[in-house]
Formats: sequence, C-alpha cells, structure tokens
Amino acid sequence: MAGKSFDQLDGEIWYDGAFVPWREAQVHLLTHALHYGSGVFEGVRAYEGRIFRLREHTRRLFFSARVLDLDIPYTPEEIDAACEQVLEHNGLRDAYMRPIAWRGAEQMGLSARKATVHVAIAAWEWPSYFTPEQRMQGLRLDIARWRRPAPDTAPVMAKATGMYMIHTLSKHEAEAKGFSDALMLDWRGQVAEATGANIFLRKGDTLHTPVTDNCLDGITRRAVIELAEKRGLKVVERAIWPTELPAFEECFLTGTAAEVTPVASIGPYAFTVGEVSRALMEDYDKLVRGKN
Repeated sequence: MAGKSFDQLDGEIWYDGAFVPWREAQVHLLTHALHYGSGVFEGVRAYEGRIFRLREHTRRLFFSARVLDLDIPYTPEEIDAACEQVLEHNGLRDAYMRPIAWRGAEQMGLSARKATVHVAIAAWEWPSYFTPEQRMQGLRLDIARWRRPAPDTAPVMAKATGMYMIHTLSKHEAEAKGFSDALMLDWRGQVAEATGANIFLRKGDTLHTPVTDNCLDGITRRAVIELAEKRGLKVVERAIWPTELPAFEECFLTGTAAEVTPVASIGPYAFTVGEVSRALMEDYDKLVRGKN
C-alpha cells in the first residue's frame, strides 16, 4: 500500500447500507462536511479477525453525532454488524477501520437541517501509526503552538472532523522540525494530548494522565488504565502543567492507531523508555489479541 493514494485502494466500502467498490465511494464537491466540518468518525482496529472494543467505539460515534446534531439513520447494533461485515467482506484480519458519518450535499450553507446524514465504513491493512524503531526508541515530541480550545468554544468532547485541523497543523509543524509528533496544551496551558493520542507520565509507581475535560477520553486510554491497575500501578487523572514534565521518569502515548508507544522526549525534557512502558506495550498487545 506504500505510496498508493487512499482513493485507489482495492476492496469495497460499506456506504449507506450497501457495499460499493472502493474507487466509487465518493461524495460531491458541495458536501456540507467538506465545507463546514460537519462529520464525526471513529478509528477502530481489528486484530486476528477480532474487532477490539467495537461497541465502545460505536457508542462514542453516536455520542459525537448527538453533540454535532447529526441523526445517524442506523442503530448502534446495525453499525456494529456493518463493521463486522466490512472486515469479512474484504477478507481482512488485521486492519484499521474508519466508520464516519457526515452531512451530504442536499443543502448548502451554515444551516443544513435538510442535508442527509450519510454513513460509511472503510477498512484496510495498516501497521502501527509509528515505525517499530520509533516505538522501541521512544518518540521525540515538539510542543505545539496551537492549543486545544475551551469546552465552551468548540465541541471538544466529540470526535468530530473539524476539530482535527489544529492537530494536523501541529503534526505538520513538528515533522518539519524533525519530531515524530507534538504535545498539545489546552486553552489553560495544561497538558492535553498528542495530536492523535492520549498521554501518560510515570513518577515512581504512579501514572499521571490529564483529565479528559479538554481531550478525547480514549478507548485505548481506558484499556491501559485497567492494565496498569492490574499491575498494581496507581493511576491519577489530574491537571498536569508543562513545568512538571522534568519530574517524570517515563512517558508514553495511547491510542487506537498509536497503541502504546513510549516517548523519549518532549521539547527539552527527556524520559527513559523504561520497564513500565514496555510492560504495558506487551500487556496491550496481548489484550487486543485476546491473550490477556
């Protein structure tokens, strides 16, 4: 798949209730979501033919849709079944899946109550978000100049398409400087998340992670909290300030795409790719493959 445009992949996409050849799954230029960001999505992974925590992802998709005033014309059960069908229909076992719902081209302008809500689910083979070398050596993170907006200025609790513009900008700027990713702060200046993953920091036998009042409450994040507690680690969800970063020993990111990935540095602050990060990487790998 390397170098191949995503609109030229093989397979079929579930599109509004039917399977459509990959290259024919298109939208019109005047699709409302293209102009106004009126869409919600999920990132889901399947391992060895088993979709990891599918119901939690579907539940969050519907939550995000309600936040954006989108009425998904299917039940959660129908979306779950469609995800399973997409995996089987395309003969995939280890895959990334992208369910997405958006407003179509039936009405243009800020008010789009007459626009149809469309739903599609695509799946394709995709390895880890970061290379094996990056994961073993630890990522180098920049500190983004863009900040997550306040909850009363944008729907920060939703996994909404329009919310990711500043994440793309932050990742582009970080990569241009030679970093793998970027740490984003919130509007208060507190640690929020990376551009597409939650963040954990270790001090002693305690993991610290930001409260999710200004970042996505990741499904992988929840799974890792459970795994950490099984290992006897204490997990504290709290406000974390950048000035605290030098006091932490380890750092790692969590997400459907990132899985569990250690961080070697954030700006000028260095961390050890240590035993806790490596242990949770292994625990998570066993969990998603049904071996934990």
